[in-house]
Amino acid sequence: MIHYKPAIAGSVLATVLASPLLAQTEIKIGYALAPDSHYGVAAERWEEVVEERTDGRYEFRHFPSSGLGGEREVIEGVQLGTVEATIVSSGTLANFVEDTGIFDIPFLFRDLGHARRVLDGPIGQDILAKFEDAGLIALAWGEQGFRHITNNRNQIASPDDIDGLRLRTMENPIHLTAFETLGAAPTPMAWPEVIGALQQGTIDGQENPLSVIVSANLNDVQEYLTISGHVYSPAMLLISPVVWDSMSEEDREVFREGATEAVAAMRGFVDDVEESGLETLRERGMDVAELSAEDRAAFQEALEPAYEEYYETYDRDVIEAIIATE
Repeated sequence: MIHYKPAIAGSVLATVLASPLLAQTEIKIGYALAPDSHYGVAAERWEEVVEERTDGRYEFRHFPSSGLGGEREVIEGVQLGTVEATIVSSGTLANFVEDTGIFDIPFLFRDLGHARRVLDGPIGQDILAKFEDAGLIALAWGEQGFRHITNNRNQIASPDDIDGLRLRTMENPIHLTAFETLGAAPTPMAWPEVIGALQQGTIDGQENPLSVIVSANLNDVQEYLTISGHVYSPAMLLISPVVWDSMSEEDREVFREGATEAVAAMRGFVDDVEESGLETLRERGMDVAELSAEDRAAFQEALEPAYEEYYETYDRDVIEAIIATE
């Protein structure tokens, strides 16, 4: 006869229940680009920091290349708690917190350093805090870089060259207003649909940072690249309030630290692409040209009606504070 020993059995049961495997929380993280993109690099670093500093109590499960849908759907999943985390572009963020759109105003930032100082400073951090009211926890501003135009019709040197261009844009009212003002035919489209639309000729072109143009191999479906730098494109690291509310303050701090290190990795990737991307795309056969200072001034002049609309939506003092940031 086997004699049951409650004390020993209870001890074993307690050990099993305390097992890290059973205590592990899955973090589904979705993002639009491939694992070897700046999104993937950031997601990987976020995972490394969190798993290491929580002794593996959180396990990241990656869904790259829009594996959970378009960015808007993923953000809505984060709100609901069906997706725990995401790294997203600024494209749809203004639909959740309108103030994020201010960073999409064309020709607002001088260079990457200027943009980073604004986002990491009081203006950027104040906007991050507003996401909680939208049912989202925004931990940090990521980065994609400055956006440039690719197309299959012609090289662009003046506003006239963009007239009638069927250009894919993000679901972003600031971008739509700018391109409509310039006479283009902007077409909002979720990222997973873009390559097929370019192949089929539904659209002539698109606009994105070099980090996306290179990692998505857009040279396979686009002939011309114009280094326009018309808009700085941030990204954002979001986490669901459902999982956030279940965390201890210690774990929250680890996720914050992980997000900060993820942003550093993301910006490092962007810096590398800015250095090497143009040469890579030329080697892949793209026709590459860059707007001169005079060309950019012509675009800014053509955009004056759009700027007046932006001032009706966004605080002019904040815009001027951004411009004045050293």
